[in-house]
Amino acid sequence: MSPAPALIFDLDGTLIDSLPDLAAAVNRMLAAEGQPPMVPARIRSFVGDGAKVLVARVMAERGIDMARHDALAGRLVADYTERSAEFTTVYPHVRETLGTLRSDGHRLGICTNKPAAATASVLDALGLAPFFDCVVAGDTLAERKPHPAPLRAACAALGGDCVFVGDSEVDAHTAEAAGMPFLLFSAGYLRVPRSEIRFAGDFDDFRDLPQFVARVRALT
Repeated sequence: MSPAPALIFDLDGTLIDSLPDLAAAVNRMLAAEGQPPMVPARIRSFVGDGAKVLVARVMAERGIDMARHDALAGRLVADYTERSAEFTTVYPHVRETLGTLRSDGHRLGICTNKPAAATASVLDALGLAPFFDCVVAGDTLAERKPHPAPLRAACAALGGDCVFVGDSEVDAHTAEAAGMPFLLFSAGYLRVPRSEIRFAGDFDDFRDLPQFVARVRALT
């Protein structure tokens, strides 16, 4: 069997349910524009490609002048960074599973489209930061997922073979572009049928993750 691969995780929708805080930030932005709130389910459909894309999609939905995009995106990111863990929760069994994986010799990293400041804030607030050896955020490089560069950068920082764990079609496409095995957390923010993406295994309970990692490891 090959050495224990490094495991790289997406953040939103994979390790944490951040939708409540993202929705709250979006609705504070909309309120400041004199707009009514947007239902969380609709906001969820806009999540996954980073804050600037999220804001652009919300603005398009509400017919807000796109000339104001940079200002509104900057306002939302600053607001969300300050209040990123008021309602966000860690998915069940994530902490214990991350501890088990580290004990089993896996190096752990994060690859997310969330901006670095907001990523650091929420990881610290939820007590997850100590589990990870590297973090590649949405503004670490010029490229963001689904471009493979951020995932490859995280893998280079960790060294050796890597497996990517995520919840969305963006994550699946990123792993495919990087030539990396992908494990799907199916209780996250996937917006397309699972039949439309490629994955080496899927799970909805983090207690099952180590067995899927072991299967991938046995095949490499």
